[in-house]
Amino acid sequence: MNDIRPSRPRGPKTVPVDHQLTQPPAEPLLEDHNPEPVAAFTPPVLPKRRSWHKGLLLSVAAIVLLGIVGALGGYVWYQQALSPVSHDATATRERVTIEVGSSPSQIGDLLVSKQLIRSKQAFDIYTRLSRTQNKLQAGDYRLSPAESTPEIVKHLVSGNVDEFTLTFYPGATLTDTVTKTASKKVDVTTILKRAGYSQDEIDAALAKTYNHPLFADKPASASLEGYIYGETYNFSSSSTVEDILTRTFDEYYKAIKDNDLVAGFKAQGLNLYEGITLASIIQREVPSPKDQKQVAQVFLKRYREGMVLGSDITAYYGADMIGKTRSVAVDTLYNTRIHAGLPPGPIASPGLSALQAVASPASGDYLYFLSGDDDITYFARTNEEHEANIKNHCTVKCAIP
Repeated sequence: MNDIRPSRPRGPKTVPVDHQLTQPPAEPLLEDHNPEPVAAFTPPVLPKRRSWHKGLLLSVAAIVLLGIVGALGGYVWYQQALSPVSHDATATRERVTIEVGSSPSQIGDLLVSKQLIRSKQAFDIYTRLSRTQNKLQAGDYRLSPAESTPEIVKHLVSGNVDEFTLTFYPGATLTDTVTKTASKKVDVTTILKRAGYSQDEIDAALAKTYNHPLFADKPASASLEGYIYGETYNFSSSSTVEDILTRTFDEYYKAIKDNDLVAGFKAQGLNLYEGITLASIIQREVPSPKDQKQVAQVFLKRYREGMVLGSDITAYYGADMIGKTRSVAVDTLYNTRIHAGLPPGPIASPGLSALQAVASPASGDYLYFLSGDDDITYFARTNEEHEANIKNHCTVKCAIP
């Protein structure tokens, strides 16, 4: 028989908990139909890695550039260090004695101490590069700070045969006590000082008595004014002031003999000393040779007639000698505006053209002359003509006291 049991009501089927799926939470409905745009994702920028090759090249370039700059700077320094200490061509020369056995380093120190070179280091480099370091000679030198280091080295390599040049000028006096600017002075004393001689050496040489035919008719008491012949000379570095003066005397007397000036002076009624004295006045009055012969004619005519020579520059020379302000009113024996005849002696060193003018003057009968404002020399026979020349041609120069 069948076991019939009452059926149970069927409900939902039960699922084991571990097999149940969790339903995701409900998303809210979007009410804004125009939502904000979402920014796009941008990955971070990583720093670029430099190539080690490029860094190396930059380092090498920097080193090369620094080397070039350094070399250029060294070259500029070297050239500057070799340049003259002074650019004054009239700078005083220094007497330097390089002793036997002196090393190049000692010579460099000596030149620096004498302020003849700028740098001992540059001197050392130059003598090494020029291969003259072992050729520097002992001896006496007269070196100028206006010479460059290479020029000074050239002197030192030449040794005892080293020479220097001196120029004495026509119209120059033994000593210039008036010119204020030292660089403009051309007197004998200044020229010798620039060559490196001391004042004591110069004074002793100028005061010395010389036995020379040039001094015929020269009073024993007269100075050497007018006897230093204007010319350019070369002297050895060992020359003394006496050597230099004697050389100028020799040159002077040779010019006198070659031009037969003694006979020429005699023809004008003058001895050698008087001829030199008059020539010195002409040299200072008219440096231009073209007018000197005519000026000589004027002075010789006045001299023969017993008139005063009337030379302003002789009056100025006399004033200079006694330390007075230049004026034609200063009464000294040199003032030919006051005293007739020649002054006691020469007032400067005459040049050859002035000496020749006295020995062979121009023809004429002029008694006056003046240098006009236009630097032309005007001559006159009478005082009236002379005054007219002053008025017409010498308003500036003739107004100078």
